Amino acid sequence: MIKDILLQKIQKKEIIVGVVGLGYVGLPLAVEKAKAGFKTIGFDVQKEKVEFVNQGENYIGDVVDQDLKTLVENKQLSATSDFRFIEDVDFVAICVPTPLDSHQQPDISYIKNSAEEISKYLKKGSMVVLESTTYPGTTEELIKPILEKGSGLKCGKDFYLGFSPERVDPGNLIYKTKNTPKVVGGIGKEATEVIATMYRAVLEGDVHEVSSPAVAEMEKILENTYRNINIGLVNELAMLCNKMGISLWEVIDAAKTKPYGFQAFYPGPGLGGHCIPLDPYYLSWKAREYGFHTSMIESSMMINDQMPDYCVERAGRILNRFSKSLSNSKILILGVAYKQDIDDYRESPALKIIDLLQANGALVKYFDPYISQYRYNGKIAYGLDEINCEVLQEFDLVMITTAHTSVDYKLVQENSLAVFDTKNVMKDLMERGNIEVL
Repeated sequence: MIKDILLQKIQKKEIIVGVVGLGYVGLPLAVEKAKAGFKTIGFDVQKEKVEFVNQGENYIGDVVDQDLKTLVENKQLSATSDFRFIEDVDFVAICVPTPLDSHQQPDISYIKNSAEEISKYLKKGSMVVLESTTYPGTTEELIKPILEKGSGLKCGKDFYLGFSPERVDPGNLIYKTKNTPKVVGGIGKEATEVIATMYRAVLEGDVHEVSSPAVAEMEKILENTYRNINIGLVNELAMLCNKMGISLWEVIDAAKTKPYGFQAFYPGPGLGGHCIPLDPYYLSWKAREYGFHTSMIESSMMINDQMPDYCVERAGRILNRFSKSLSNSKILILGVAYKQDIDDYRESPALKIIDLLQANGALVKYFDPYISQYRYNGKIAYGLDEINCEVLQEFDLVMITTAHTSVDYKLVQENSLAVFDTKNVMKDLMERGNIEVL
């Protein structure tokens, strides 16, 4: 039985691991697999990433530079764009992007293309695990038929297939890939057991087994939809509280003194990152297949999606107090990363805000200590090298869209005509005459 063979190979660290997709999820996973003693091969269609890995050069914040360099030097980790090396591996993790298309529908082309490439070289006695966030049913309805057709092998008999959702929080100082609990759902009990055993041989966090890939897929959607809905609630309340002259930030601080039944969520300029802004769309899209309308989820998505527009509207109102309009006003955006102290700007609301401001005729520049340039809608934008008294005094409005801790906010307050703080990062400053919060 392949179960017994694989369990023995896991115990002896004889499994060769393949990780498809060397981005924010894949590279940290590949590093942890290799650190645990399993020879690991990373696969990526972007040759630049392959070259970086093979040179021991790190490009992901959650990976320790020296760890990557040492693993590559010891030939424990390598990378390639040639999927023929799938023939050499026993365990394949698919960690490719799952964006939305122009119609806000799931774009599963990366998953599909990866599965097709893997199927050409999949060998008997292998494990395949999808980690990319997707809609419930993807593993069994899409991946399984592709792998079986391309390889001529039978799932459950010749190879094991499962889903284990990635849980990556860039910049988190406590939870990394290694110590974050894992959920595993395989097609059949044997697949779940063997795949879970493989993860337990690598990770320190708990590995929780569920009855099917669909349960694991839905679990991941639940995690991020839960956050999307609660953030949507506080964003809506932020708009209401602004009209009522009430500080929602103070309201939340008061509410979270309750030791049970309340979890604090905070408003902001919109949602960013690789999961929370996207996952609810996957679920609402799949729900339509069953004639089901996810009204609460879609309402929160609408609220969160309109926050960049709301922030631009608020910016215009602030400028009006100085007899200025958005058109021809100089506006400085502080932070384009989607969260503090990282260099990741995927789905960042700051980019949408910049576009909206420019569409209204504003003259916009940005500063982000982690991102000197970014590409958005086919264009490259370059940030300021630094901010100082002279630079700040050039602008009619400074809008804080990311709460980077390395920025001197006292300097910003003291040298700015007006500040719109969408993250409440200036809450501890005593002088607040020129500060307005979301």
